[in-house]
Amino acid sequence: MKILSLPALFATALLAQPQLSRIDESGYQKLIQSQSGRVMLVDFWATWCAPCRQELPLLAGLESRLRSKGLRLVTVSADEPEQERAAADFLTKSGISGPAYLRRAKDDDKFIRTVEPKWSGALPALFLYDRRGRLVQSFVGGTEIAVIEGAVRKLL
Repeated sequence: MKILSLPALFATALLAQPQLSRIDESGYQKLIQSQSGRVMLVDFWATWCAPCRQELPLLAGLESRLRSKGLRLVTVSADEPEQERAAADFLTKSGISGPAYLRRAKDDDKFIRTVEPKWSGALPALFLYDRRGRLVQSFVGGTEIAVIEGAVRKLL
């Protein structure tokens, strides 16, 4: 039996936690382009948003069920930098395994317009992209998981 030292246990726990990469307006466009060939569901959320916290575990389950058919869930936290650890902890607790980002826009309004010109920035917000990277549908505010799943399945 191998016994790990306390520092080794701490390092192992850190490695298991998702890393939130910073993303800005140009990075978001590159992200969308990089997922070509997959149906992508992008979830904008925050730890302080109760509907977001309720929705994330359901989205993780949806991705788990449909990953083999080509669904990719990407999360973008709108938390402040000092909440990064809390955001990463919540992603782990929710079972999120896909790419995770922390929004760091140079200009919040421009970032929002880059994602969806009609979006106010309200959370939670989900954006569904087809296999060619085209935005097909937006879900702003709490949305039933069955509605989201129906929209996703039409694209798979």
